[in-house]
Amino acid sequence: MHTWLQKVDSLFCAYGGTMPPRELGADSHPASSCAEGFFVLESCLVISVLQGEVLEATPLSLVIDVGGVGYEVHVPVTTAEKVPPTGGRVRLFIHDVYREDGQDLYGFARREERDFFRMIVEKVSGIGPRTAIALLSKMSLPLLCSALAAGDVNALSRTPGIGKKTAERLVVELRDKVQAFAAPLATMPASAGGAGAMLPVASEEPLRVGGAVLDAVSALVTLGYKQDAADKAVQKAVQKLGPDAGTEAILRAALSSV
Repeated sequence: MHTWLQKVDSLFCAYGGTMPPRELGADSHPASSCAEGFFVLESCLVISVLQGEVLEATPLSLVIDVGGVGYEVHVPVTTAEKVPPTGGRVRLFIHDVYREDGQDLYGFARREERDFFRMIVEKVSGIGPRTAIALLSKMSLPLLCSALAAGDVNALSRTPGIGKKTAERLVVELRDKVQAFAAPLATMPASAGGAGAMLPVASEEPLRVGGAVLDAVSALVTLGYKQDAADKAVQKAVQKLGPDAGTEAILRAALSSV
């Protein structure tokens, strides 16, 4: 049985389904309907969600065991910081990229983050998956939406790999498209992974973007606070102090609330 069929069969077993062994002849076309949520097209397995046990974890990648198959998944820092320790279970929303020499999987804690990532790589010329991951690692989704809506080129260009011209292109291409993502992200229920599964954190209204806000968020992250917690603390500080507050004042107020 061909490798791609073996992969599909292992996933069927992991999700409670079965797939009878088949052999492909020389003239067989490698396209086949499969279980709900998966299909094979031109020898590629299209995956929308992965749920399994964490085998390895770094700030920008995970290895997840799904039914005995280990999948390497590239993730932004904002997702990696929510992952339980090795041995815990996670559920990630997946965007897959196929190349002639292989396949890359990109995973996100929230569906909205996956969809936003997909929009960036598909709608903005010159932005590849790695740069999009860097962008979502530098800023949380609410903060990123606010930067795009406000046309804050300086904030966007702080991301490694994104210069002023690329940031301007991001604003032009996405400014009118971020409204769907800018709404508050509701808290999601625990995933089917059971104890230890990732719980995406609810976000309040998008942060007001500015140099002082970004510097305060970056300072909190450097001090060891997670991106979501830093965003929320800074937002509360800005609401209390006003949009013209400086970085030092915002940081002091934010630290008093975390």
